[in-house]
Amino acid sequence: MSLNVMKELAALGRMTVKELRDKYAEVFGEETPAHNQTWLVRRIAWRLQALAEGDLSERARQRAAELANDADLRMNPPKALPVAAAEPAATKVLPFKPDDRLPPPGTLITREYRGETVQVKVLPNGFEYEGQVYRSLSAVAKAITGSHCNGYFFFRLGGKGDDR
Repeated sequence: MSLNVMKELAALGRMTVKELRDKYAEVFGEETPAHNQTWLVRRIAWRLQALAEGDLSERARQRAAELANDADLRMNPPKALPVAAAEPAATKVLPFKPDDRLPPPGTLITREYRGETVQVKVLPNGFEYEGQVYRSLSAVAKAITGSHCNGYFFFRLGGKGDDR
C-alpha cells in the first residue's frame, strides 16, 4: 500500500461523522444516510484501498455472481399460514394448598406495633385490616408500616419470627 493511502487511512480515525459523510460522497460519488462512524470509516478505508490496489478480480466477481444465483433468496415474505381453530388445551385444576404458617379463615392476628394493638382478620381470600381487604399479609404490613416487609415476619407467624 502506498504511503499516501496509509496517511489517508490514519486521517479517517480523526474525522467527525460529518467529515466522514463528505469523504464518503467524494470517494463513492453518492451520499450516504449512515451516521455510524465505525461503519463509515471501514467503508471508506475499503474503497480507498480498492482504488489504490485494484478491485476484485474478474474471476472473483464471476464466482460471487454464481454463488448469489445458486442461493435461495426469498423475494417476498412467507405467506401467513391459516390459523386453524384449535381445540382448547386440556387444563388440569391443581389443588390449592394454603400456607402452613397461616391460621384458618376467621382468625384474628394481633400484634403490638409502636404502642398500638394491630388486628388483622384472616379471610378465605385475603386479609381485612381497618375495613379494607388486602391480598397478602405483606400488603397489610406495608399499609401499617409504610414500607415493604415480609408479612409473616412482621406478624411473627411461623419459622424464626415466632421467637422474637
